[in-house]
Amino acid sequence: MGVILFAIFTVMEILLAVLSCTKYRSLWYRNRMFFRGAELILMLLIMFLPVTRQKWRFTGCLIILGVRLAISGIVYLVKHSNATKEKTKAGTIAGAVMSIILIGFSLFPAFIFTGYSGLQTSGQYEVKETQAILIDKSRLETHETDGSHREIPIHFYYPDYPEENASDCPLVLFAHGSFGYYQSNSSLYAELASNGYVVASIDHPYYAFFTKDTAGKTIIVDMEFMQTAVTMQNNSNEFTEADYNIECEWMALRTADENFVLDTIKIAKDAGSLDTAWYTESENITSEILKVLAMTDTEKIGLTGHSIGGATAVQLGRERDDITAVVDIDGTMLGEYISCIDGKLNYNPEPYPIPILSLDNERHWGSYVDGLNDGTDYVNKYLLDNAVDGREEHFNDTEHMDFTDLPLLSPTLAKMLGKGDVDSSAFIPGMNRIILDYFNYYLKGEGEPGIAPWNTQTSASR
Repeated sequence: MGVILFAIFTVMEILLAVLSCTKYRSLWYRNRMFFRGAELILMLLIMFLPVTRQKWRFTGCLIILGVRLAISGIVYLVKHSNATKEKTKAGTIAGAVMSIILIGFSLFPAFIFTGYSGLQTSGQYEVKETQAILIDKSRLETHETDGSHREIPIHFYYPDYPEENASDCPLVLFAHGSFGYYQSNSSLYAELASNGYVVASIDHPYYAFFTKDTAGKTIIVDMEFMQTAVTMQNNSNEFTEADYNIECEWMALRTADENFVLDTIKIAKDAGSLDTAWYTESENITSEILKVLAMTDTEKIGLTGHSIGGATAVQLGRERDDITAVVDIDGTMLGEYISCIDGKLNYNPEPYPIPILSLDNERHWGSYVDGLNDGTDYVNKYLLDNAVDGREEHFNDTEHMDFTDLPLLSPTLAKMLGKGDVDSSAFIPGMNRIILDYFNYYLKGEGEPGIAPWNTQTSASR
């Protein structure tokens, strides 16, 4: 849609330039006002069409067109009667070029982002959403100096469920990757919720791309964290003890966030009320969250996440005794590192105690294979080799961002950050189905897990 609009506006600006060449300035003022009005009307019509999704992508262009129409109208009223000089061709062409550049700039979000607003779900329930912010009064926010406490935004996706079926919905907690955000896998949340799950997707402030606090302040990702993460990724073959200590700090913060979220949800579920740890924007939201908690079965908890979010899920699955199953979505299991000596990482030798599924991109799978060839196990393979119930699936032609919804929302950004040649419109629903089947088996006792146990796979396939 953005490209089509840009093409239309470009043609209109060229037509305006052609009509205005060698004409008096008064005619140019009139023509310009007419064309600005036509562009604005066209933009308004596009914005109100039901097929125009995510209208925020066009808001900047709408504002620019409105301002330009206002300026053109003022100039026409003030100057048109006295403008007897001819408009030069050079000035007309320069004006058209500048207009096209300005319109192109204002449509930039429409070029980058698609009209994606989710995938069709397979379940019988309509999906609803609500949100709150949890305030951990036992921890200070280390990224602030005002003595404020750590705040964790939490976003619920849940089925429009009959009240008589209370406490039937297993809980799935999702965590985003480094400088991701809570909607990174929204199609997965909707798929699970439509099939009778309550999904809680959380933001890790200062480690998420952006989020908001209880004061309404927008919090963007910490630039030092972002730079460090990128640098360590680029230098992954030169891992040091300092790198190990940094990753331990990241994991400690994330696990503390998610432990607090899980504990706070369980307390509120048992009490049937929200304590002072919960911040909601209205009584209606408070009431809705209580309904969500009433339908949630906190005895059946699944953990998942993308990248370092998946790593956090793996660590919590080992540390907590109330987790039923874990899905690691293309994440290196950093919590399994127990030391780094002379650049060599040592892994947790204790068998992983609960069912775990690892989903990997093509390069991650290469790390498994390299370990088979040189005798140096990749940490994920080491865990699966020693898990009581480990399963793994890898996918050709995939890279890291293929395991999120970003390729559907913005193919351009996904390609910049790491996207393979896989068809995202087919791959993402397929991956979501694998996760749904897995959780159905372990959290609901339905069907089959869909992926063969790791220790039954042949050495050739591994």
